[in-house]
Amino acid sequence: MTAPIIKTDRLIALSHLMEIFSDPVAMRFYRSTKTREQAEEWISWTLHNYRTHGVGLWVAEEKTSGRFLGQCGITPQDTGGVTEMEIGYLFARREWGKGYAAEAALACKEYGFKSLKYKKLVSIINVKNLASIRVAEKAGMKKEKTFLRAGNKMYVYSISNG
Repeated sequence: MTAPIIKTDRLIALSHLMEIFSDPVAMRFYRSTKTREQAEEWISWTLHNYRTHGVGLWVAEEKTSGRFLGQCGITPQDTGGVTEMEIGYLFARREWGKGYAAEAALACKEYGFKSLKYKKLVSIINVKNLASIRVAEKAGMKKEKTFLRAGNKMYVYSISNG
């Protein structure tokens, strides 16, 4: 494994990110796979979110071994003309079907509502991404609306606090 380019308490090593970002199956519901340069831009976007909004995506590791599983967190996203705080999750394909995404989404929801005092959280999901729809539903979210993003039909699932 290559040495991480960036390592902080909140950022994922670029080599770990590339496991997901370069996998066409894991990225099939996103615009495309990412090059290393695009992954570095993603890291800059994440740092900007922390500076501007105090939130971003976090590394998800297996607790006992520290093995990289994927990423999850809260980020500001455009939901068709409105910026809302999104629970996002993206895990390495080798970890699919193990319940990690649902566990992470629930933890992000709890953090967003209890610690950050958000009134509403959303997840933006490609309408064909049935696994992510199930994760959102396990987190208690309901389909709110549909919009187009980069030519793809997307659902906005949401949940309110209270």
